[in-house]
Amino acid sequence: QVQVVESGGGLVQAGGSLRLTCAASGRTFSSFAMGWFRRAPGKEREFVATISKSGRNTYYSDSVKGRFTISRDNTKNTVYLQMNSLKPEDTAVYYCAARNGPESSLNYQYEYWGQGTQVTVSS
Repeated sequence: QVQVVESGGGLVQAGGSLRLTCAASGRTFSSFAMGWFRRAPGKEREFVATISKSGRNTYYSDSVKGRFTISRDNTKNTVYLQMNSLKPEDTAVYYCAARNGPESSLNYQYEYWGQGTQVTVSS
Protein backbone atom coordinates (compact mmCIF):
# COMPACT_ATOMS: atom_id res chain seq x y z
CA GLN A 1 0.00 0.00 0.00
CA VAL A 2 0.97 3.63 -0.33
CA GLN A 3 -0.28 6.89 1.10
CA VAL A 4 0.13 10.12 -0.83
CA VAL A 5 0.08 13.73 0.34
CA GLU A 6 0.01 16.71 -2.02
CA SER A 7 1.47 20.13 -1.35
CA GLY A 8 2.49 23.24 -3.21
CA GLY A 9 -0.84 24.66 -4.24
CA GLY A 10 -1.71 28.32 -3.89
CA LEU A 11 -2.79 31.49 -5.61
CA VAL A 12 -0.90 32.65 -8.67
CA GLN A 13 -1.49 35.14 -11.44
CA ALA A 14 -2.12 34.04 -14.99
CA GLY A 15 1.16 33.29 -16.74
CA GLY A 16 2.83 32.29 -13.50
CA SER A 17 4.20 28.98 -12.31
CA LEU A 18 3.71 26.55 -9.46
CA ARG A 19 5.26 23.24 -8.58
CA LEU A 20 3.12 20.64 -6.89
CA THR A 21 4.72 17.91 -4.82
CA CYS A 22 3.29 14.51 -3.97
CA ALA A 23 5.04 12.70 -1.13
CA ALA A 24 4.36 9.00 -0.88
CA SER A 25 4.89 6.62 1.99
CA GLY A 26 5.95 3.02 1.67
CA ARG A 27 9.04 1.21 0.51
CA THR A 28 7.48 0.09 -2.77
CA PHE A 29 6.97 3.51 -4.31
CA SER A 30 8.85 2.53 -7.45
CA SER A 31 6.25 -0.21 -8.03
CA PHE A 32 3.52 2.36 -8.60
CA ALA A 33 2.70 4.43 -11.63
CA MET A 34 1.64 7.91 -10.54
CA GLY A 35 -0.86 10.37 -11.87
CA TRP A 36 -2.12 13.88 -11.36
CA PHE A 37 -5.79 14.70 -11.75
CA ARG A 38 -7.81 17.83 -11.08
CA ARG A 39 -11.36 18.87 -10.32
CA ALA A 40 -12.54 22.34 -11.20
CA PRO A 41 -15.62 23.85 -9.54
CA GLY A 42 -18.77 22.29 -10.96
CA LYS A 43 -16.85 19.82 -13.10
CA GLU A 44 -15.85 16.19 -12.91
CA ARG A 45 -12.35 15.12 -12.02
CA GLU A 46 -10.14 15.03 -15.08
CA PHE A 47 -6.79 13.58 -16.04
CA VAL A 48 -3.76 15.89 -16.09
CA ALA A 49 -0.61 13.77 -16.34
CA THR A 50 0.79 10.35 -15.60
CA ILE A 51 4.25 8.87 -15.24
CA SER A 52 5.49 5.31 -15.39
CA LYS A 53 7.13 3.49 -12.50
CA SER A 54 10.63 4.23 -13.76
CA GLY A 55 9.79 7.75 -14.85
CA ARG A 56 10.73 6.94 -18.42
CA ASN A 57 7.23 7.43 -19.85
CA THR A 58 4.97 10.40 -19.37
CA TYR A 59 1.60 11.37 -20.83
CA TYR A 60 -0.42 14.56 -20.63
CA SER A 61 -3.88 15.80 -21.35
CA ASP A 62 -4.09 18.03 -24.38
CA SER A 63 -5.08 20.96 -22.20
CA VAL A 64 -1.76 20.98 -20.31
CA LYS A 65 0.66 19.51 -22.85
CA GLY A 66 3.63 21.79 -23.35
CA ARG A 67 2.93 23.73 -20.14
CA PHE A 68 3.04 21.08 -17.39
CA THR A 69 5.77 18.57 -16.64
CA ILE A 70 5.42 15.50 -14.46
CA SER A 71 8.51 13.93 -12.93
CA ARG A 72 9.43 11.61 -10.10
CA ASP A 73 12.31 10.87 -7.79
CA ASN A 74 12.09 7.28 -6.61
CA THR A 75 14.90 7.85 -4.10
CA LYS A 76 12.71 10.42 -2.36
CA ASN A 77 9.32 8.74 -2.93
CA THR A 78 8.15 11.95 -4.57
CA VAL A 79 6.31 13.00 -7.69
CA TYR A 80 6.25 16.55 -9.00
CA LEU A 81 4.02 18.54 -11.29
CA GLN A 82 5.70 21.64 -12.66
CA MET A 83 3.03 23.98 -13.97
CA ASN A 84 4.06 26.87 -16.18
CA SER A 85 2.09 29.46 -18.15
CA LEU A 86 -0.86 28.95 -15.87
CA LYS A 87 -4.30 30.00 -17.04
CA PRO A 88 -7.46 30.79 -15.06
CA GLU A 89 -8.98 27.58 -16.43
CA ASP A 90 -6.28 25.63 -14.58
CA THR A 91 -7.96 26.60 -11.32
CA ALA A 92 -8.90 23.37 -9.56
CA VAL A 93 -8.13 21.02 -6.73
CA TYR A 94 -5.22 18.88 -7.86
CA TYR A 95 -4.97 15.27 -6.75
CA CYS A 96 -2.07 12.87 -6.76
CA ALA A 97 -2.83 9.19 -7.24
CA ALA A 98 -0.92 5.91 -7.25
CA ARG A 99 -1.59 2.81 -9.30
CA ASN A 100 -0.09 -0.63 -8.90
CA GLY A 101 0.17 -1.10 -12.63
CA PRO A 102 1.16 0.74 -15.81
CA GLU A 103 0.67 4.46 -16.18
CA SER A 104 -2.88 5.42 -17.06
CA SER A 105 -5.12 8.39 -17.75
CA LEU A 106 -8.16 6.64 -16.26
CA ASN A 107 -8.91 7.75 -12.73
CA TYR A 108 -10.81 4.56 -11.82
CA GLN A 109 -7.63 2.54 -12.30
CA TYR A 110 -5.87 4.31 -9.43
CA GLU A 111 -6.13 2.72 -6.01
CA TYR A 112 -4.64 5.40 -3.78
CA TRP A 113 -5.48 9.07 -3.66
CA GLY A 114 -4.38 12.12 -1.74
CA GLN A 115 -6.66 14.77 -0.26
CA GLY A 116 -5.82 17.33 -2.91
CA THR A 117 -4.26 20.77 -3.01
CA GLN A 118 -6.00 23.90 -4.27
CA VAL A 119 -4.56 25.82 -7.21
CA THR A 120 -6.14 29.16 -8.02
CA VAL A 121 -5.07 31.18 -11.06
CA SER A 122 -6.24 34.78 -11.16
CA SER A 123 -6.70 36.69 -14.41
